[in-house]
Amino acid sequence: MNTTSTTAPAPTSTARSDGSLRWLARAGMAGPVLFTVTFVAQQWLRRDTYDWVGEPVSNLEAGPQGWVQQANFVVFGLLMAAFAVGMAREVSGRRLGRSGPAFLALSSAGLFLAAVFPLEQDAQGVAYDPGLHFVAGVTFFLSSGLALLALSRSLAGDARWGRLPAYALVAGLLAFAGFVVMGTLVIPDGAALHPYAGLAQRVVIVGVTFPCLVLLAARLHRLADAGG
Repeated sequence: MNTTSTTAPAPTSTARSDGSLRWLARAGMAGPVLFTVTFVAQQWLRRDTYDWVGEPVSNLEAGPQGWVQQANFVVFGLLMAAFAVGMAREVSGRRLGRSGPAFLALSSAGLFLAAVFPLEQDAQGVAYDPGLHFVAGVTFFLSSGLALLALSRSLAGDARWGRLPAYALVAGLLAFAGFVVMGTLVIPDGAALHPYAGLAQRVVIVGVTFPCLVLLAARLHRLADAGG
């Protein structure tokens, strides 16, 4: 009689590692989507007093309901920090391997700063920066663009990532260009495009940066499912 055990072998440590990587990738997919849904819902609920074309997302922090956007920044920051850890595991040892995840982590730090140093509202109901919120914005937008550029170089030549490195390169260049344009022609008071500050910001984050981050996270999740 055959007495060989038919019990399936226990999961290996690699399988457990892939499982945790899937959750880190899911954080990267969920972060931009959840953040966008939350601020769009807020701007719709406050449509009588908030002009999304002229006002940046951060202006949602001003006023009695500002805590919602502060919480939105914190949650997004936590999810992006988790995604940075996941990407660090993927690109470890490659060219510029630590740079991309480091910039992702720095962008998450910018989100935390945006929550800690929120915009406030004056007696006329106008949002203003009482101190360091500007630093938070610079940190997030600059680091996000640099993260995409660095990741595009780290992932280049890896067939598992398909055309995503090229896409990340283009998105990173556009995000960096958007950062420069916003800093010179949009955000400063009196700048030529200042009346469209909210629209310009949304074009950069929702139209350029966020889709690329979500696609990178989705591919990382797929690779984790396949065991690398």
